[in-house]
Amino acid sequence: MRRLPTLLLLTSLALLGLATSGCAPQSVLPFAAEVDDPDYRRGKELLRMGREADALKTFLKVIDQRGGAAAESHLEAGILYHKHIKDPISAIYHYRRYRELRPNSEQSRLVLQSIEACIREFARTLPAQPMDNQVDRTDMMDAIDRLQRENLQLKEQITAARAAILDSSRPTAGGGATAAAESVFSLNPAPLVEPSQGGYTPAGGTAPEYSAPVGVVPVPTQSQPLILNPPPAPMATRTTPPANPSPSPAPSSPAAGVRRHVVSKGDTLQSISMRYYGTRSRFRDIYAANRDVMPNEGTLRLGMELKIPQ
Repeated sequence: MRRLPTLLLLTSLALLGLATSGCAPQSVLPFAAEVDDPDYRRGKELLRMGREADALKTFLKVIDQRGGAAAESHLEAGILYHKHIKDPISAIYHYRRYRELRPNSEQSRLVLQSIEACIREFARTLPAQPMDNQVDRTDMMDAIDRLQRENLQLKEQITAARAAILDSSRPTAGGGATAAAESVFSLNPAPLVEPSQGGYTPAGGTAPEYSAPVGVVPVPTQSQPLILNPPPAPMATRTTPPANPSPSPAPSSPAAGVRRHVVSKGDTLQSISMRYYGTRSRFRDIYAANRDVMPNEGTLRLGMELKIPQ
Protein backbone atom coordinates (compact mmCIF):
# COMPACT_ATOMS: atom_id res chain seq x y z
CA MET A 1 0.00 0.00 0.00
CA ARG A 2 2.93 2.36 0.71
CA ARG A 3 4.46 1.77 -2.76
CA LEU A 4 1.42 3.20 -4.53
CA PRO A 5 1.73 6.79 -3.21
CA THR A 6 5.44 6.81 -4.02
CA LEU A 7 4.81 5.65 -7.59
CA LEU A 8 2.10 8.24 -8.04
CA LEU A 9 4.46 10.96 -6.76
CA LEU A 10 7.22 10.03 -9.20
CA THR A 11 4.77 9.88 -12.08
CA SER A 12 3.44 13.35 -11.26
CA LEU A 13 6.94 14.83 -11.14
CA ALA A 14 7.80 13.34 -14.54
CA LEU A 15 4.66 14.71 -16.13
CA LEU A 16 5.37 18.13 -14.61
CA GLY A 17 8.86 18.15 -16.07
CA LEU A 18 7.60 17.24 -19.51
CA ALA A 19 4.99 19.98 -19.38
CA THR A 20 7.54 22.55 -18.33
CA SER A 21 9.95 21.62 -21.10
CA GLY A 22 7.17 21.70 -23.67
CA CYS A 23 6.14 25.25 -22.75
CA ALA A 24 9.66 26.75 -22.97
CA PRO A 25 10.21 29.10 -25.99
CA GLN A 26 12.20 27.51 -28.76
CA SER A 27 13.98 30.82 -29.57
CA VAL A 28 16.25 30.64 -26.55
CA LEU A 29 17.64 27.29 -27.65
CA PRO A 30 20.67 27.89 -29.88
CA PHE A 31 20.00 24.83 -31.95
CA ALA A 32 20.07 26.69 -35.30
CA ALA A 33 22.82 28.74 -36.95
CA GLU A 34 22.54 32.52 -36.62
CA VAL A 35 22.44 33.12 -40.40
CA ASP A 36 19.42 30.79 -40.58
CA ASP A 37 17.53 32.68 -37.87
CA PRO A 38 14.30 34.17 -39.33
CA ASP A 39 14.89 37.48 -37.54
CA TYR A 40 18.44 37.73 -38.88
CA ARG A 41 17.16 37.09 -42.41
CA ARG A 42 14.48 39.71 -41.97
CA GLY A 43 17.12 42.20 -40.83
CA LYS A 44 19.14 41.58 -44.02
CA GLU A 45 16.01 42.04 -46.10
CA LEU A 46 15.28 45.36 -44.40
CA LEU A 47 18.82 46.49 -45.24
CA ARG A 48 18.25 45.77 -48.91
CA MET A 49 15.06 47.82 -48.73
CA GLY A 50 16.97 50.78 -47.25
CA ARG A 51 15.19 50.64 -43.89
CA GLU A 52 18.29 50.89 -41.73
CA ALA A 53 16.48 51.81 -38.48
CA ASP A 54 14.15 48.78 -38.68
CA ALA A 55 17.04 46.51 -39.62
CA LEU A 56 19.00 47.68 -36.56
CA LYS A 57 16.07 46.85 -34.26
CA THR A 58 15.85 43.38 -35.80
CA PHE A 59 19.56 42.64 -35.33
CA LEU A 60 19.41 43.84 -31.73
CA LYS A 61 16.46 41.47 -31.21
CA VAL A 62 18.54 38.56 -32.49
CA ILE A 63 21.38 39.52 -30.12
CA ASP A 64 18.95 39.63 -27.19
CA GLN A 65 17.33 36.28 -28.07
CA ARG A 66 20.71 34.56 -28.26
CA GLY A 67 22.03 36.04 -25.07
CA GLY A 68 24.63 38.14 -26.83
CA ALA A 69 26.17 35.20 -28.66
CA ALA A 70 25.29 36.54 -32.13
CA ALA A 71 28.51 37.59 -33.85
CA GLU A 72 26.99 38.38 -37.26
CA SER A 73 24.23 40.47 -35.71
CA HIS A 74 26.86 42.35 -33.66
CA LEU A 75 28.76 43.08 -36.88
CA GLU A 76 25.66 44.33 -38.71
CA ALA A 77 24.64 46.46 -35.74
CA GLY A 78 28.17 47.94 -35.52
CA ILE A 79 28.11 48.88 -39.20
CA LEU A 80 24.69 50.51 -38.86
CA TYR A 81 25.74 52.52 -35.80
CA HIS A 82 28.97 53.56 -37.55
CA LYS A 83 27.80 54.41 -41.07
CA HIS A 84 24.16 55.43 -40.65
CA ILE A 85 23.40 56.36 -37.04
CA LYS A 86 26.81 58.13 -36.60
CA ASP A 87 27.19 56.77 -33.08
CA PRO A 88 30.86 55.73 -32.81
CA ILE A 89 30.60 54.62 -29.16
CA SER A 90 27.83 52.07 -29.83
CA ALA A 91 29.60 50.95 -32.99
CA ILE A 92 32.81 50.30 -31.03
CA TYR A 93 30.89 48.11 -28.54
CA HIS A 94 29.38 45.86 -31.23
CA TYR A 95 32.63 45.71 -33.21
CA ARG A 96 34.50 44.52 -30.12
CA ARG A 97 31.80 41.93 -29.31
CA TYR A 98 32.22 40.56 -32.82
CA ARG A 99 36.00 40.23 -32.35
CA GLU A 100 35.47 38.45 -29.06
CA LEU A 101 33.12 35.95 -30.69
CA ARG A 102 35.07 35.61 -33.97
CA PRO A 103 38.74 36.33 -33.08
CA ASN A 104 40.12 34.27 -35.97
CA SER A 105 37.72 35.27 -38.71
CA GLU A 106 38.82 36.89 -41.96
CA GLN A 107 36.95 40.10 -41.13
CA SER A 108 38.54 40.51 -37.69
CA ARG A 109 41.35 42.72 -39.04
CA LEU A 110 38.93 44.91 -40.99
CA VAL A 111 36.75 45.22 -37.89
CA LEU A 112 39.83 46.40 -35.94
CA GLN A 113 40.40 49.16 -38.51
CA SER A 114 36.74 50.17 -38.15
CA ILE A 115 37.23 50.40 -34.38
CA GLU A 116 40.21 52.75 -34.86
CA ALA A 117 38.17 54.87 -37.29
CA CYS A 118 35.37 55.17 -34.73
CA ILE A 119 37.87 56.22 -32.06
CA ARG A 120 39.21 59.01 -34.32
CA GLU A 121 35.72 60.20 -35.16
CA PHE A 122 34.80 60.36 -31.49
CA ALA A 123 38.04 62.21 -30.69
CA ARG A 124 37.19 64.88 -33.27
CA THR A 125 34.04 65.72 -31.35
CA LEU A 126 36.07 66.62 -28.23
CA PRO A 127 37.05 70.30 -27.74
CA ALA A 128 40.83 69.79 -27.54
CA GLN A 129 41.00 66.86 -30.00
CA PRO A 130 43.46 64.92 -27.81
CA MET A 131 43.68 61.90 -30.06
CA ASP A 132 44.46 63.36 -33.46
CA ASN A 133 46.39 61.20 -35.79
CA GLN A 134 50.05 61.69 -34.93
CA VAL A 135 51.11 61.22 -38.56
CA ASP A 136 48.80 64.01 -39.73
CA ARG A 137 50.05 66.25 -36.94
CA THR A 138 53.69 65.60 -37.91
CA ASP A 139 52.95 66.39 -41.56
CA MET A 140 51.26 69.61 -40.52
CA MET A 141 54.24 70.72 -38.43
CA ASP A 142 56.60 69.98 -41.32
CA ALA A 143 54.44 72.05 -43.66
CA ILE A 144 54.46 74.96 -41.19
CA ASP A 145 58.26 74.83 -40.89
CA ARG A 146 58.64 74.78 -44.66
CA LEU A 147 56.33 77.78 -45.09
CA GLN A 148 58.25 79.72 -42.44
CA ARG A 149 61.55 79.08 -44.23
CA GLU A 150 60.07 80.15 -47.56
CA ASN A 151 58.71 83.30 -45.91
CA LEU A 152 62.16 84.22 -44.58
CA GLN A 153 63.73 83.64 -48.00
CA LEU A 154 61.14 85.90 -49.65
CA LYS A 155 61.81 88.65 -47.11
CA GLU A 156 65.56 88.46 -47.82
CA GLN A 157 64.94 88.64 -51.58
CA ILE A 158 62.66 91.68 -51.17
CA THR A 159 65.29 93.44 -49.05
CA ALA A 160 68.02 92.75 -51.63
CA ALA A 161 65.77 93.97 -54.47
CA ARG A 162 65.02 97.21 -52.66
CA ALA A 163 68.72 97.83 -52.04
CA ALA A 164 69.48 97.21 -55.73
CA ILE A 165 66.77 99.66 -56.78
CA LEU A 166 68.14 102.34 -54.46
CA ASP A 167 71.68 101.83 -55.77
CA SER A 168 70.53 102.09 -59.38
CA SER A 169 68.53 105.25 -58.71
CA ARG A 170 71.51 107.13 -57.28
CA PRO A 171 73.04 109.59 -59.87
CA THR A 172 76.46 108.71 -61.28
CA ALA A 173 77.18 110.84 -64.33
CA GLY A 174 74.64 113.40 -63.26
CA GLY A 175 76.31 114.01 -59.92
CA GLY A 176 77.26 117.53 -60.97
CA ALA A 177 73.62 118.51 -61.32
CA THR A 178 72.93 117.19 -57.83
CA ALA A 179 75.88 119.15 -56.39
CA ALA A 180 74.68 122.27 -58.15
CA ALA A 181 71.20 121.81 -56.70
CA GLU A 182 72.67 121.34 -53.25
CA SER A 183 74.75 124.51 -53.61
CA VAL A 184 71.66 126.49 -54.60
CA PHE A 185 69.94 125.50 -51.36
CA SER A 186 73.08 125.84 -49.23
CA LEU A 187 72.66 127.50 -45.87
CA ASN A 188 75.93 129.45 -46.36
CA PRO A 189 75.70 131.31 -49.68
CA ALA A 190 78.71 133.04 -51.22
CA PRO A 191 79.27 136.71 -50.19
CA LEU A 192 78.14 139.50 -52.44
CA VAL A 193 81.10 141.37 -53.94
CA GLU A 194 79.90 143.27 -57.01
CA PRO A 195 76.82 145.45 -57.19
CA SER A 196 74.46 145.65 -60.09
CA GLN A 197 71.42 147.75 -60.64
CA GLY A 198 68.81 146.38 -58.29
CA GLY A 199 70.92 143.63 -56.67
CA TYR A 200 74.34 142.08 -55.96
CA THR A 201 76.28 139.33 -57.64
CA PRO A 202 77.71 136.37 -55.59
CA ALA A 203 81.48 135.95 -55.52
CA GLY A 204 82.77 133.82 -58.36
CA GLY A 205 79.48 134.11 -60.29
CA THR A 206 78.41 135.97 -63.37
CA ALA A 207 76.31 139.05 -62.86
CA PRO A 208 72.83 138.46 -64.30
CA GLU A 209 71.64 140.96 -66.84
CA TYR A 210 69.20 143.30 -65.16
CA SER A 211 66.77 145.57 -66.99
CA ALA A 212 65.74 148.50 -64.81
CA PRO A 213 62.18 149.63 -65.47
CA VAL A 214 61.93 153.05 -67.06
CA GLY A 215 61.45 155.77 -64.47
CA VAL A 216 62.51 153.60 -61.51
CA VAL A 217 65.71 154.65 -59.75
CA PRO A 218 67.41 151.87 -57.72
CA VAL A 219 68.95 153.31 -54.56
CA PRO A 220 71.51 151.19 -52.65
CA THR A 221 70.97 150.89 -48.91
CA GLN A 222 73.50 151.23 -46.13
CA SER A 223 73.58 147.47 -45.59
CA GLN A 224 74.57 147.01 -49.25
CA PRO A 225 77.33 149.60 -49.98
CA LEU A 226 78.54 150.19 -53.45
CA ILE A 227 82.04 149.11 -54.39
CA LEU A 228 83.59 151.83 -56.48
CA ASN A 229 86.44 149.76 -57.87
CA PRO A 230 85.08 146.35 -58.86
CA PRO A 231 87.51 143.80 -60.32
CA PRO A 232 87.66 143.83 -64.09
CA ALA A 233 85.60 141.14 -65.73
CA PRO A 234 87.18 138.90 -68.38
CA MET A 235 86.82 140.02 -71.97
CA ALA A 236 83.99 138.33 -73.71
CA THR A 237 84.81 136.57 -76.93
CA ARG A 238 81.39 137.24 -78.35
CA THR A 239 79.19 140.27 -77.87
CA THR A 240 75.45 139.90 -77.44
CA PRO A 241 73.45 141.68 -80.15
CA PRO A 242 70.84 144.16 -78.91
CA ALA A 243 67.33 142.93 -78.39
CA ASN A 244 65.93 145.37 -80.93
CA PRO A 245 68.71 146.68 -83.21
CA SER A 246 66.41 148.48 -85.62
CA PRO A 247 65.86 151.70 -83.62
CA SER A 248 69.55 151.96 -82.58
CA PRO A 249 71.79 153.57 -85.14
CA ALA A 250 75.11 152.03 -85.99
CA PRO A 251 78.00 153.30 -83.88
CA SER A 252 79.82 156.23 -85.36
CA SER A 253 83.28 155.79 -86.70
CA PRO A 254 86.20 156.01 -84.28
CA ALA A 255 87.45 159.13 -86.08
CA ALA A 256 84.60 161.15 -84.62
CA GLY A 257 85.97 160.52 -81.09
CA VAL A 258 82.59 159.68 -79.57
CA ARG A 259 79.83 157.24 -80.42
CA ARG A 260 76.08 157.61 -80.10
CA HIS A 261 73.53 155.10 -78.81
CA VAL A 262 69.76 155.45 -78.77
CA VAL A 263 68.19 153.68 -75.77
CA SER A 264 65.78 150.92 -76.79
CA LYS A 265 63.55 148.65 -74.80
CA GLY A 266 65.50 146.45 -72.37
CA ASP A 267 68.71 148.53 -72.45
CA THR A 268 70.65 149.14 -69.24
CA LEU A 269 73.98 150.85 -68.62
CA GLN A 270 75.57 147.49 -68.06
CA SER A 271 74.19 145.97 -71.26
CA ILE A 272 75.31 149.04 -73.23
CA SER A 273 78.77 148.78 -71.63
CA MET A 274 78.91 145.09 -72.53
CA ARG A 275 77.97 145.88 -76.12
CA TYR A 276 80.55 148.57 -76.75
CA TYR A 277 83.38 147.58 -74.40
CA GLY A 278 82.94 143.84 -73.94
CA THR A 279 82.60 144.26 -70.17
CA ARG A 280 79.91 145.49 -67.83
CA SER A 281 82.33 147.32 -65.53
CA ARG A 282 82.51 150.52 -67.70
CA PHE A 283 78.86 151.44 -67.23
CA ARG A 284 80.00 154.32 -64.96
CA ASP A 285 82.05 155.79 -67.82
CA ILE A 286 78.87 155.93 -69.91
CA TYR A 287 76.99 157.50 -66.98
CA ALA A 288 79.75 160.11 -66.43
CA ALA A 289 79.69 161.08 -70.13
CA ASN A 290 75.92 161.61 -70.02
CA ARG A 291 75.42 163.46 -66.71
CA ASP A 292 73.78 166.28 -68.60
CA VAL A 293 70.80 164.05 -69.52
CA MET A 294 70.95 161.49 -66.65
CA PRO A 295 70.44 162.80 -63.10
CA ASN A 296 71.34 159.33 -61.82
CA GLU A 297 72.22 155.87 -63.13
CA GLY A 298 68.62 154.66 -63.26
CA THR A 299 67.12 157.42 -65.37
CA LEU A 300 67.16 155.69 -68.73
CA ARG A 301 64.31 156.49 -71.08
CA LEU A 302 63.30 155.02 -74.38
CA GLY A 303 64.71 157.05 -77.28
CA MET A 304 67.35 158.80 -75.14
CA GLU A 305 70.57 159.40 -77.09
CA LEU A 306 73.69 158.55 -75.11
CA LYS A 307 77.30 159.41 -75.82
CA ILE A 308 79.62 156.40 -75.71
CA PRO A 309 83.17 157.51 -74.94
CA GLN A 310 86.18 155.75 -76.39
